Amino acid sequence: MYSSQNKTNNIVFALYNTDRTVFRFNQIALLSGEQNFQSLSNKINYAVRTGKLLNPRKGIYTKPEYSKEEMACLVYVPSYISLEYVLQKAGVIFQYDSSYTVISYISRMVEIDNQSYRFRKIKATALSCTDGILRHSKHINMASAERAFLDLLYLEKDYYFDNLNPLNKSTINKLLPVYQSEALKQRVKMLFNNG
Repeated sequence: MYSSQNKTNNIVFALYNTDRTVFRFNQIALLSGEQNFQSLSNKINYAVRTGKLLNPRKGIYTKPEYSKEEMACLVYVPSYISLEYVLQKAGVIFQYDSSYTVISYISRMVEIDNQSYRFRKIKATALSCTDGILRHSKHINMASAERAFLDLLYLEKDYYFDNLNPLNKSTINKLLPVYQSEALKQRVKMLFNNG
C-alpha cells in the first residue's frame, strides 16, 4: 500500500511542479513519465479520491486551485479565448458577462464548477490561423482585442460595440484576410466610417 501511495505522490509531485493547473490524461502521462496507462489511471483516481487532484469534467484533471482561463482552452482543442470575454477586458464592450467565451471547432455551452464556458464554432481556416492570438503563461491562448473584435463581428454581423477607440485599425486590416470574407471587410469599413 505504501509503495502505491508513494508512486501516486510522485505523480502529484510532478504535476505540482509545473505551472499548469489543468491537465488531460495524456498530459499527465507525459509529465509523470508513467507508461502503464492502467496503473496511471489508478494513481490518478487515488489522487482524486484523496483530494490532491480534482476531476471537474470527464477526462480533465486539475489542481485544487486552477485557472479558469486555462480550463477554457483545454475543454475543446484547438481553441482560444476570444469574443465578449476579451472585449470586456479591453473596454470595447461594457455589458458584463461572467462566461468565458471561446472560439473552437464546435458550438457548445459547458458548465464546470458553476462557471459557464461558451464555445463558438468558426471555420477551420480561421481557427487554425494563429495571427492575433497570444500565448500567455500557463498555456492560455487568448485573442488580441482586434482578433476578438473580428471574431465577434464575423459571427454576429449586427453586434453593437460600445467603444472602438481601444482597437488598432491597422492591426484589424492586417487580420481581415484570416476570415476570407468580403462581407466582413464591408462591415468593418462601415463601423469605422460611422464611428
